Amino acid sequence: MQNSEVIPSTRRYRYYDLLLVAFVTVLLCSNLIGAGKAATITLPWLGEVTYGAGILFFPISYLFGDILTEVYGYAHDRRAVWAGFAALSFAAVMSLVVVSLTPAQNTYMQEYQHGLETVFGNTWRIVIASITAFWAGSLANGYVMAKLKIRTAGKHLWMRTIGSTAVGEAIDSSLFYMLAFYAIWPIEQVIAVAIAQYFLKTGWEVIMTPVTYKVVAWLKNKEQEDYFDNNTNFTPFRVSL
Repeated sequence: MQNSEVIPSTRRYRYYDLLLVAFVTVLLCSNLIGAGKAATITLPWLGEVTYGAGILFFPISYLFGDILTEVYGYAHDRRAVWAGFAALSFAAVMSLVVVSLTPAQNTYMQEYQHGLETVFGNTWRIVIASITAFWAGSLANGYVMAKLKIRTAGKHLWMRTIGSTAVGEAIDSSLFYMLAFYAIWPIEQVIAVAIAQYFLKTGWEVIMTPVTYKVVAWLKNKEQEDYFDNNTNFTPFRVSL
């Protein structure tokens, strides 16, 4: 099943498109539905902890990234990241346009407009920070995953998934909070929140490791593929396979 061809696009896969769609869906939903809500939970010894609701679902995108890179190779994961980048960019532009349109002059629509502004009226600084952090973090995750697979000869999947996520999430969290809130929040708060989000997101990868093993094994068997990126062009500025 091992494959290290320079151009992986010569093969057609049964489940890649479905995974790509699921990946983009998770990104859109976690950014549009969960990102704006701050939730609380009471934990033993720590008491009440506040966290962003999107943190429950956004890390799943890194799970998809690990699976795509492990089974299909870095180029297929890179294409998925660019698809997610395009989807998030379109959602941001559409949100701006829809929110800026003058609403009809009735009570219901005035209240509806207020709701739209609350949910989708994020500042452009936050939107740009979110999209940039996702792009850089996800591609770093795929790169580390692919390189570690070569270095370990395909062994120790748990180490590769957790290690690549640790790197990707570090870049993601650092970029997002610095770009979005630097000079708005106190720098100590920016750093503290970024660190907390980093450990929470990376912790998801650890918890989901058994699921990753099962999905990867199932896909490798069904696709008859176990791609090694020995001759891959790792430039991030490429969409083609």
